Amino acid sequence: MDQRSPVAMHVKQFAFNHYGTNCYVLWEPESRECAIIDPTAEDSWEADRLLTYVKDNSLAVKYLLLTHAHVDHLCGARQATDTYGLPLSLHEEGQPLIAAARDMAPMMGFRDDGFDSIPLTFLKEYQHLKLGNEDIECRYVPGHCPGSLCFVVKASNMVFTGDALFRFSIGRTDLPGGNYDLLMQRIRSEILTLDDDYTVLPGHGEVSTVGDERKFNPFLGGDQWL
Repeated sequence: MDQRSPVAMHVKQFAFNHYGTNCYVLWEPESRECAIIDPTAEDSWEADRLLTYVKDNSLAVKYLLLTHAHVDHLCGARQATDTYGLPLSLHEEGQPLIAAARDMAPMMGFRDDGFDSIPLTFLKEYQHLKLGNEDIECRYVPGHCPGSLCFVVKASNMVFTGDALFRFSIGRTDLPGGNYDLLMQRIRSEILTLDDDYTVLPGHGEVSTVGDERKFNPFLGGDQWL
């Protein structure tokens, strides 16, 4: 997908690694500043595809943003921080998952890529980040795992949901730190309060809209929550 917003922001979607985990490049066309959301490139050829897109569009990488610190979303973080000279930005409650990634990586088929020495910076709930003249809002949506963030781009009606919300599904809550009731509560308060025309860009699979999720997602029960 290479979706061009008619309002402000552009976004490029890549599906990387053997989990097919989405990596997004979100960029503001006037300043050409960009954020890489979830550096999921597992191999050098995937990292090269990402770098080629950045170079071909003359983009300046300003942020490396992490929706959450499961290994399939984190596996390209070492390459990304080294390549772009930036820290990885995440919610502080995700830090223990990064510390555990060395043990989790081989269980999920990933190599240990020096996760415990990746430079980090922490984001707060409702913090706002600037790309050029545009804004990214950080919304805290735990339940799939601690430290899970969604990134809302109001100028272009987009929300990057990580593994909190998928097209007609939700993130699993049976892993350590998962909490089904909390996830449902935060989806309702932080995602379903957005307008129906917001594009949902998830951590895996196809894009959706808030309206379609409200109507058709079997976990959300139609529009009964609002």
